[in-house]
Amino acid sequence: MTVTIHTVLSKADRKAFIELAYTLNRGDPNWVPPLRSEAAGMIDPAKNGWFSHAEAELFLARRGKELVGRISAHVDRLALEQPRKQGMGPGTGFFGLFEAADADAAAALIAHAENALRAKGMTRALGPVSLSIWEEPGLLTKGYDHPPTVMMGHHKPEYRGWIEAAGYAPAKQLMTYELDIQQQFPPIVQRIIQSGEKNPRIRIREVVKSRFEEEAATILGILNDAWSDNWGFVPLTQPEIDDVGKKLKPIVFEDLIRIAEYDGRPVAFMITLPDLNEAIAPLDGSLLPFGWARLLWWLRRPRVNTMRVPLMGVVKELQSSRLASQLAFMMIEYIRRAAITRYGATRGEIGWILDDNQGMRAIAETIQSSINRIYTVYEKRL
Repeated sequence: MTVTIHTVLSKADRKAFIELAYTLNRGDPNWVPPLRSEAAGMIDPAKNGWFSHAEAELFLARRGKELVGRISAHVDRLALEQPRKQGMGPGTGFFGLFEAADADAAAALIAHAENALRAKGMTRALGPVSLSIWEEPGLLTKGYDHPPTVMMGHHKPEYRGWIEAAGYAPAKQLMTYELDIQQQFPPIVQRIIQSGEKNPRIRIREVVKSRFEEEAATILGILNDAWSDNWGFVPLTQPEIDDVGKKLKPIVFEDLIRIAEYDGRPVAFMITLPDLNEAIAPLDGSLLPFGWARLLWWLRRPRVNTMRVPLMGVVKELQSSRLASQLAFMMIEYIRRAAITRYGATRGEIGWILDDNQGMRAIAETIQSSINRIYTVYEKRL
């Protein structure tokens, strides 16, 4: 039967759009079902600050009465304003939230998303990006054999072939690195850390959760400066920070987030999160009937195997300097100690890191971490 594509318009359509991911991925032991409330919030303009500068159309694919896929086509006004050399720029639209039961459904969905982008004047498509570059960018192309950590995606191996068959080529690879945090860092790293501890101009401090908004503003300022020249950079806005803050505040722990000050000025930060996926994986996307109690108990005293570092940054003026790497090593080491002693963690995951970010890749390799997952962002001229 022919695959037909329908625009998501009704409440029932939105529910079906969300539920389809659970249906298609249920047999994958490494797929972590997100909480349905979080999945619904991602596509709700009232709950996702990304919509303050972007718009998205959602589509469902049916074969007869059977749902066989979904996709989004979206345009980010801030991405359109970025320099072309950094991967975004005028004419660049996106597809994302991609799920398909088979190759025919995938082809129909991708073609429909492309037409929707052309109708908005876009001349190039990047994807999958779901929905923001800061949320779940890229398609998993390495690391299918283990579950993702918090705020990272997991996809079927077949999706790669279906997307490439539609004429897409890799634009950028995003890598995550894993390491055994129970092991001491190499002697050279320890000497760098000890040298920094003797420098009175350096202070590595924990964030103060009671000043959450103030600390978030400090980190946002460093982030938007530090990442501004990176491929794919789109500045984070206050509405996004507000909404992400509400979502992540329960897993923000002061000893896992550090700000580095030099001569009293904040110049670097590192955010580490306990892997919430370990707690929500058994819940099958629902807090009922007793999932909420289990999750609340876990949040009071999280014990995890893995800690994830989703973001770190050093102000642009210090990048490529010896001080930048010294601050990074100091923050990593202090958080490593807290992760082991207070949360029982044994494993760390850093990333994602752009494939051409030689500075961060060098830091990751120096502390003896290795690539465990690769996400590929694809592109196509429309």
